[in-house]
Amino acid sequence: MRACARHRVPFVARGSGTGLSGGALPRADGVLLVTSRLRTLHELRPEDQRAVVDPGVINLQVTKAANPRGYYFAPDPSSQQICSIGGNVAENSGGAHCLKYGFTANHVLALDLVTPSGEEVRLGTEAPDAPGYDLVGAFVGSEGTLGVATRAVVRLTRLPEEVRTVLAGFATIDQAGAATSAIIAAGIVPAAIEIMDALAIEAAEKAVSCGYPAGAGAVLVVELDGAAEEVAHEYDQVERICAEQGAFEFRMATDALERAEIWKGRKSAFAAVGRISPDYIVQDGVVPRTALPEVLREMSRISAERGVRVANVFHAGDGNLHPLVLFDAAEEGATERAEEVSGMILDLCIRHGGSITGEHGVGADKARYMPRMFTEEDLDTMQLVRCAFDPDGIANPGKIYPTPRLCGERPRVVQGAHALATDGVELF
Repeated sequence: MRACARHRVPFVARGSGTGLSGGALPRADGVLLVTSRLRTLHELRPEDQRAVVDPGVINLQVTKAANPRGYYFAPDPSSQQICSIGGNVAENSGGAHCLKYGFTANHVLALDLVTPSGEEVRLGTEAPDAPGYDLVGAFVGSEGTLGVATRAVVRLTRLPEEVRTVLAGFATIDQAGAATSAIIAAGIVPAAIEIMDALAIEAAEKAVSCGYPAGAGAVLVVELDGAAEEVAHEYDQVERICAEQGAFEFRMATDALERAEIWKGRKSAFAAVGRISPDYIVQDGVVPRTALPEVLREMSRISAERGVRVANVFHAGDGNLHPLVLFDAAEEGATERAEEVSGMILDLCIRHGGSITGEHGVGADKARYMPRMFTEEDLDTMQLVRCAFDPDGIANPGKIYPTPRLCGERPRVVQGAHALATDGVELF
């Protein structure tokens, strides 16, 4: 990174490469800095509820290491078997259980990082509530534009006394949404509340044979955890609410294997859609939970009018939508129609007081939508933070922001040999 700074060569940090917004796409005129082999779990300290890990450590490995000591790492993206902690930090990853336990930002206490100038620094402390500005909070979710994390101190969460996972089948997605709202209104905060519609269920069945209720227009997955007595009480309420909202089937997992079977369909949903469509766009808009029914109906209308199928699978508890826009790129005009529908869904989220992304990040995919949500003044203010870390604009340029501004980042056509490939250039 010091060499890149000296020669003003752009660099892109990349871990496992599982991101869904193009945040780690390499540049032809830059260096790809791959952290996937930095994978040591340096310390596991359950007495402090801390773990110290390299950026290449796989998310699920932290939980597997902590489980025998009675702890786990709460952020759980669907890709947790293969995504890395460094990528989780860059994108502020969430997952199904972020409703109760929060995003990666809520579980990172300190970071060692290398700034775009090549300086090694530490942000935050291992103690709670570090004094001064929350620079860890600024770095988490910055999508590689402020530097590269080389080590993270993460918070471990105590395993709950009891976990109950339930699956409810509904005739319509409106009924499943109404049940979600009623559960939250009853004062229950589940670890997770997920909804899948009929198209997503069809894909999951074809991919992993998850055995969801036949004929369901939507399924609701609710996971309750905590003290055994509390979980038992909440379970009775959830069962009653689902019945009142029209659930025609209700199941409870009685052990870890049955829980995994219920989650299998949901966790595989994104990849499973490939069974019913040759191409698809994964979106990530967010709306207030109360706006879900109206937004879903409007999405259905847009889908019908444009002749583009949309499968829905989402974190219903916090309004984080993951519409999957299906198309066949071999069909003339299909890609353009799918992209149009994808953009209309994001506009719909913004109109209802939501956001263009909840956990996948902006990256390269959504940069063009940023001006729809923010004014030029907003975007300039955001980039002032970036300029403070990276005045030369070499850290993951071209991501998040639609146009280069402020830091001297300028579009240019590169001609001739790459600076680092030129004979005689002394890099170190």
